[in-house]
Amino acid sequence: MQNKKESKEQMTRRDFLSTAAAASAFTIVPSYVLGQNGQTPPSDRLNVASVGAGGMAGSNIGKCAENGANIVALCDVDDNRAAETYKAFPKAKKYRDFRKMLQKEDKNIDAVIVATPDHFHAVAAMAAMKMGKHVYVQKPLTHSVKEARLLTETARKYQVQTQMGNQGHSGEGIRLVCEWIWSGVIGKIREVHAWTNRPIWPQSIPRPKETPAVPSSLDWDIWLGPAPERPYHPCYLPFSWRGWWDFGTGALGDMACHILDPVFWALKLKYPTSVEASIPQVNLFDYAVGDNNAWSKPIDMTKVETFPVASIVRYTFPARGDMPEVRVNWFDGGLMPPRPAELETGRMMGDSDGGVLFIGDKGKLICGCYGRSPQLIPYSKMKDFDRPEKTIPRIEGGLGSHEKDWMRACKEGKDGTPASSNFDYSGPLTEMVVMGNLAIRTSQPIEWDGENMKVTNSAEANAFVHPPYRAGWSL
Repeated sequence: MQNKKESKEQMTRRDFLSTAAAASAFTIVPSYVLGQNGQTPPSDRLNVASVGAGGMAGSNIGKCAENGANIVALCDVDDNRAAETYKAFPKAKKYRDFRKMLQKEDKNIDAVIVATPDHFHAVAAMAAMKMGKHVYVQKPLTHSVKEARLLTETARKYQVQTQMGNQGHSGEGIRLVCEWIWSGVIGKIREVHAWTNRPIWPQSIPRPKETPAVPSSLDWDIWLGPAPERPYHPCYLPFSWRGWWDFGTGALGDMACHILDPVFWALKLKYPTSVEASIPQVNLFDYAVGDNNAWSKPIDMTKVETFPVASIVRYTFPARGDMPEVRVNWFDGGLMPPRPAELETGRMMGDSDGGVLFIGDKGKLICGCYGRSPQLIPYSKMKDFDRPEKTIPRIEGGLGSHEKDWMRACKEGKDGTPASSNFDYSGPLTEMVVMGNLAIRTSQPIEWDGENMKVTNSAEANAFVHPPYRAGWSL
């Protein structure tokens, strides 16, 4: 004989089953629970935290949320900079120190966005991956060459899903560039030119002498992170840090992960064998403030704290399979490669952010930043162009779905399809990009042993492969 408690439990089960059977006629469960009408069921939601909440981080966070992510925790050292994002996600826990956030929210976090100044990327991403968290890290992946190699190896070790924030890698343009080049449309490529309109922040300037008080909204010590100690000054943040060696990676680091991305992919590049740079051989600041002897005092970049106002970087890559040795030339600070004779008068080279010119033995191909709008030149060649078959899988939504593609990879896990710019790809890409800064900083040709990650002809340059961290910080 059943007691009243057992009878009540049994009746509850019968009632539930009856309700479920009638679900086809009456929807009594909210659609978001079932994942209907485009809603993501809670069981399938990715719990995301972010190191960085203002600026680009706010955009990354917003796109993840739009695609169903549950934003559980936010960390930023500047309350004012993060205020808008904090307001948008009032239920997310707020932190200033990412280490405390990871420790306290460990069980609540599946994945972490890292969108901070460049010098902070590696320490935050490494800490998250060692805790088994998937990571999305803004470009460039790291501040130094060795950091990029270590993050790539760590992602493999912990089998986490990764993505670098070079959104063009999810776009259509870069795929067309690859397919056209791989189909032999312009023949063998031995020379490439790439350029950007950056820097759009101050460079070739001295350290400020003033030492204003640190704003109460900012934790300056954590903002410095692994970078050497120095007094606070508003000239470093929230944006101009890009031009300072201790914090940023200059115009090359800022834009080459976008602009050289189609070059790296289409030409199947990895480690260059040599890199050299050309920079202004004078301290332009001294000249600008009236030092008439500035031209007679060549600049020593190892003693200057900011990047030069402009640079040309030349990478040489060895032959790869049936692809010949290739020279890749990078221009920034308003410098440009020679305009190809085939480009019609009045037509812009690339787009407002920069571009790439591929020079093949059967023709030339030009595109904008992210590989946008690839075209054969002269444009008349496009009229009867028999386009190669599309062979590379597309990302639904293109470059606007870069975060969504990462979220998909996180949910699929180690047995699924990796995100488009996972660290196995973007790690070596970043190594190539930031090692160009070795040549800029030392103003000498660099001979590079990529496998062993070593400059073979300069101990001075080798010291910058992984500059030391401030006491208390490590990978």
